[in-house]
Amino acid sequence: MKNTLMRFVAVMLLVVPGAMATYGFLSMKDAWFAQFGAAETEPHIQWGKLIIGFVLFLAGTAFIGGWTFFRDRKRNYVAPRFKAKRKKQ
Repeated sequence: MKNTLMRFVAVMLLVVPGAMATYGFLSMKDAWFAQFGAAETEPHIQWGKLIIGFVLFLAGTAFIGGWTFFRDRKRNYVAPRFKAKRKKQ
């Protein structure tokens, strides 16, 4: 039971930033394409939505990328220049 709960928490740690990055990307897309909307309104970019979307997208992508990088570093899947430096004795 404990193992199942730990796996669920691990999956949720990746799902939440993934959903956050997806929502950020979609809000950036909506903010950008709002300027091409109806002809009777003045074209404009929704800057607040664009910036919030960019921050959410960047944070979610950075978390997943960092998690993948440190997991791969721990398992020795990275190039030699990314391996942890050892102190010379």
